[in-house]
Amino acid sequence: MKTLSTMCGAVAIGVASMAVTSVSVAAYPERPIQLIIPYSPGGAGDVAGRILAKAMTDALKQTVVVENKAGAGTILGAQYVAKASPDGYTLLLSSGTTFTINPAIYPSLPYSPKEDFVPLGVLGRTAMAIVANPKTPYSNLADLVGAAKAKPDSIAYASFGIGTVSHFVAEQFQEAAGIKMMHIPYKGSAPGMTDLIGGQVPVMFDTVVAAMPQVKAGKIKALAVTTAKRSSFLPDVPTLAESGYPGFNVDTWIALFGPKGLPEDVQHTLSQAMEAALKDPATLDQLRAAGVEASFESADSLRKTIAEETPRFAEIAKRANIQAQ
Repeated sequence: MKTLSTMCGAVAIGVASMAVTSVSVAAYPERPIQLIIPYSPGGAGDVAGRILAKAMTDALKQTVVVENKAGAGTILGAQYVAKASPDGYTLLLSSGTTFTINPAIYPSLPYSPKEDFVPLGVLGRTAMAIVANPKTPYSNLADLVGAAKAKPDSIAYASFGIGTVSHFVAEQFQEAAGIKMMHIPYKGSAPGMTDLIGGQVPVMFDTVVAAMPQVKAGKIKALAVTTAKRSSFLPDVPTLAESGYPGFNVDTWIALFGPKGLPEDVQHTLSQAMEAALKDPATLDQLRAAGVEASFESADSLRKTIAEETPRFAEIAKRANIQAQ
């Protein structure tokens, strides 16, 4: 028979163990968190990430430090986080490029988009836009489609690179419209936009973020946006659905991930902090100024987005023979 002292000792040890566990969980985060952004400094993804890092620093009462690891279409940064310790101190802020486009255009990747990461939430979304040089005869999307049908492969369009979201959106639009245009890939949005403004290329598929200031300055004209609803940044520009292509809805999103194996309590803490950050009016204003339609979406919503986009982009890449360069 156990003595009273033995029983009391066991209870004491159990209580102490529970207390230690409780303290351990409650203590996260105990040190600065590294936020990996797989883009170069100054770009839209980097700016949005730094805004989120500051807001989450306030929400978590612990510093969130941004580190840029750009290169290879976000692969370098994604690979770094995929191999990181799942302790909540190394996170990734990235987009569909990492999770739905790269799997479609690379025969193999040094990370598994599905197996190596834990979704934590969506920061926001940005619409794509079809824009044209103001001297072109295209007043609306119907004009462009009519001209492209009359002379297949004669109208050039710029994208910000082979295998980028702008390339995929252009291919999806051409298929929906039953047209064929000539693809001119650029190394980034800026050089393509410069040539669009200069008249070297008549049409471009780009983000609303990049297009908005040029549209407002009268340097280019917007024919349509690719989302189901009009963009609040270009409210006078019709959607593709309004222009005769019902169901067309493509955007770019940016979201937060951790490495696989991240404890559920840490996932919850980070998701809650992200949601709180995206309720802060000052943070929302900053993100809007950066061109992001900021709105928190849960990890489950993010999983659904990835699951829907992955086969669609794979099919587009196959039909259009899009391969990484």
